Amino acid sequence: MVNKLFFILLIIGLPLSVIGSLLDWPSVVMFIIYCLTIITLAGYIGRATESLAIVLGPRIGGLLNATFGNAVELIISIFSLKAGLIGIVLASLTGSVLGNLLLVAGLSFFIGGLKFKRQSFNVHDARHNAALLIFAVVVAFVIPEVFTQTMDDQTTMILSIGTSIILIALYFATLFFKLVTHRGIYQNNKDRENKAANQQEEPEWGKMKSIIYLGLATMAVAYVSENLVHTFEAVGEAFGWTELFIGVIIVAIVGNAAEHASAVIMAFKNKMDVAVEIAVGSTLQVAMFVAPLLVLISLFFNTFMPLVFTWQELISMITAVLLMIMISIDGESNWFDGLALLAAYFIMGIGFYLL
Repeated sequence: MVNKLFFILLIIGLPLSVIGSLLDWPSVVMFIIYCLTIITLAGYIGRATESLAIVLGPRIGGLLNATFGNAVELIISIFSLKAGLIGIVLASLTGSVLGNLLLVAGLSFFIGGLKFKRQSFNVHDARHNAALLIFAVVVAFVIPEVFTQTMDDQTTMILSIGTSIILIALYFATLFFKLVTHRGIYQNNKDRENKAANQQEEPEWGKMKSIIYLGLATMAVAYVSENLVHTFEAVGEAFGWTELFIGVIIVAIVGNAAEHASAVIMAFKNKMDVAVEIAVGSTLQVAMFVAPLLVLISLFFNTFMPLVFTWQELISMITAVLLMIMISIDGESNWFDGLALLAAYFIMGIGFYLL
């Protein structure tokens, strides 16, 4: 039923996106069409990566889901950079961190916890990810903000570029650690049972079909995202939304729709290793790869984007990281853990709306 609905929305939304942009339909109408189309395309990305997760295993599957899910946000951000919307890009990065750690993980823990009273995932991965979250968000994002208080624009640019290069290098080192040198080292009996269950489960799509769908959906997202960016200013004026709210809430939710859906589905199926890898892995990818990559890409545009967030954004991200670590560090979750994460997300959402 859900798959049919996504298909209907896609065959309606994609042509309307093209026709509306050619005929200059009202920005608010086009904003809604673009968002629904991107969410629908993200659904196909999620289904394709879910099929690949069954074939390739939960860790690689979660990484693929995070990567292609973040590809949507990366594309939107690049076009926003091109348009000079630096505030929206930084806000969307903040929203992605908050959305993944609080909304995605919260919904996953809550929905999964309603079906299973106690769900568990790899505690060694949880502890390793906790240290990376502290480094990527608390250290790498706060330090530039502290030091740039007394720096000019040129020095701020040098610090941002240096920090970005270090973050990207460490991100690839993290992948090498997880997927090569220490792959399978910290597996327990439950992990092996889940792996055996995955091998028995039939994927919805074959490997090649999944890859083709991923490629086509990502290209379609690129087209729609470019047009979506041009509606932000008019939509903000129409609804009274600030640039910060659009970035933190709207762009982040639309850009991460694939991860949102996939993580919740995995949690409902009691595949918590994949659900957590999507939520936390996506956050790490945003903080350690997407954000620094956008800093480097901005060098090719008229306006440079420093790796400097507002204090409201920083405190919100730090709070989300610490709350997620405290809840997930024991390798177990339940519906109340999810509710606490969701409550924190909505409190922050109200704050950003009123700011």
